[in-house]
Amino acid sequence: MASRPDMRVGILGAGSIGCYLGAHLLQAGIDTILLGRERLAQEVRAHGLRVTDFTGKDFHLPPAQVACTTEVSRLADRNLILVTLKSAATEAAARQLQPFLAPETTVVSFQNGVRNAETLRRVLPQMKVLAGMVPYNVVWNPGAHFHSGTSGKLVVEATPPRSAEVCALLCAAGLAAVEHGNLPGILWGKLIFNLNNPINALAGIPLREELSQAGYRAIIAAAMREALRILKQTGIQPVRSGSLIPGLAPFILSLPDFLFFRIAAGMIKIDPQARSSMWEDLHRGRPTEIDFINGEIVRLAESHRLSAPVNSRIVTLVREAEQQSGSPGFSAVELARRLGL
Repeated sequence: MASRPDMRVGILGAGSIGCYLGAHLLQAGIDTILLGRERLAQEVRAHGLRVTDFTGKDFHLPPAQVACTTEVSRLADRNLILVTLKSAATEAAARQLQPFLAPETTVVSFQNGVRNAETLRRVLPQMKVLAGMVPYNVVWNPGAHFHSGTSGKLVVEATPPRSAEVCALLCAAGLAAVEHGNLPGILWGKLIFNLNNPINALAGIPLREELSQAGYRAIIAAAMREALRILKQTGIQPVRSGSLIPGLAPFILSLPDFLFFRIAAGMIKIDPQARSSMWEDLHRGRPTEIDFINGEIVRLAESHRLSAPVNSRIVTLVREAEQQSGSPGFSAVELARRLGL
C-alpha cells in the first residue's frame, strides 16, 4: 500500500529514537514536527539534525528544514503521532496532548516496555492507538547528531488499513518497517533482549566490547533465563523479531567465543559506537527505564508469587547508579559478584 500524501506527523517525546525517525521523515519531504525538550530545540537551532548509522549512512538537515517545538499545541493538526517518550512519561504526556488531537488520529507507540499502548488507549480512547517496536539502538551525540549502531526493522501492530499506511510511510522515508499480528508477543520478545540494557549501562562500555567478553554474556544469559522461566510459568509467549529468537538467546550467549561470534554475526549487526539507551541515561544523569524493563519481570514474578532474584538485584544496582554520576563501570567479575552469580 502506498503512503497517504496527506500524512502530517508529530513526534511526541523527540529524543534519540524520535529524532532518528523524524529526521528520516523530514529528509523524505514528509510534513513532520518534533516535540521535545528545550535542550533539543537549542541544538537543532544551532546545528540542524545529523543522522548516521552502522552501514555508513550520513545525512544532515539544516536548521531551517527542521520543525522543532516545546509546545504540545503545535501537534494539533497532526493526523499521525509517533510516541517515543520514556515509558514513565507516557500517561502525563498523553493527557497533555489529548485536548489537541482530532478523533481518529493514529497514534503509534515506539517505546520500550510492554504496556505503553495500553496506557495510550486508556488516556486517548477516541484515537487509533497501535503498538510498535523499535529494534535498534540510537545514541544522541553532541550537536544533534543521532547515530544508530544496530540493525533491525520497525514493527507495527497489524490493524488495517492504519498499520499498512504507517509502514508505507516509514518505508518511503528509508526506515524498514513491517506489520505483525502479535505485538504483545513481539514486545515481550524485545524485552528479553532489552535485559542487556542495564548490564551494558553498569559496565559502561560499548555493546560490542561488552558482548565480546564471556563474563558479561554469562550475566545477560542468567537474567534472560530467569525472565524466560517466569514468562513460561505465567503463560506469556515471547515472539521473535527477525532473526533474534528470545528462547535461544541464553544458549547462544553461553557459547564459547568463536562459536558465539560466528552465530551472532549472522543475527545482528553492531558497530563499535553502539551503547544502550540506559547507559546514555546514566551518562546524562537522567532517570532510567529500569522499572519498565527488568522491573517488569520482577513485578510479573511477584504478582504470581514467583522469585526473580537476578533481575531484582539488577534493578537495585541501576537505582543506586542513578544516584551517582554516570556508570559505575563494573567489570564482569565484580558485577557477577554483586548479583550473587
